[in-house]
Amino acid sequence: MIRRYGPPPGPQNYRLRPGAYAVLIRDGQALLTFQLAPNPEYQLPGGGIDPGESPLAALHREVYEETGWAIGAARRLGAYRRFCYMPEYGFWAEKLCSIWLARPIARRGMPLEQGHEARWLPLAEAGSQLPEPGMRAFFRLALARSRM
Repeated sequence: MIRRYGPPPGPQNYRLRPGAYAVLIRDGQALLTFQLAPNPEYQLPGGGIDPGESPLAALHREVYEETGWAIGAARRLGAYRRFCYMPEYGFWAEKLCSIWLARPIARRGMPLEQGHEARWLPLAEAGSQLPEPGMRAFFRLALARSRM
């Protein structure tokens, strides 16, 4: 059973939207994406898995697109579901989010996705900046695992 975070599904029709997201830790800081629209907020770097793409390949692609960084040593932490409206796509989604712990290894350039910025935050602050409860929970899990 995959845990759900956020409100339960409503009467809308939902499209399954699998995605891969990374908790990126290096030198006592976390690398997050700051997305300007539709609402300014911090997020774990990541996003949708394209048809025929593996979750790990999507993770590498999405992290690069949103932060400009290449990553290594990715380990899957788990997955969760959430139900939400995705205004950028115009539909209701059942997001199936796989979360990975990885290490940023090299900055390759600026983020490719318009409206995204790569920002480093101290570990003590980063988790509280994530507005979505599933991402916060997996951020805490990643911190616990990275200290083992």
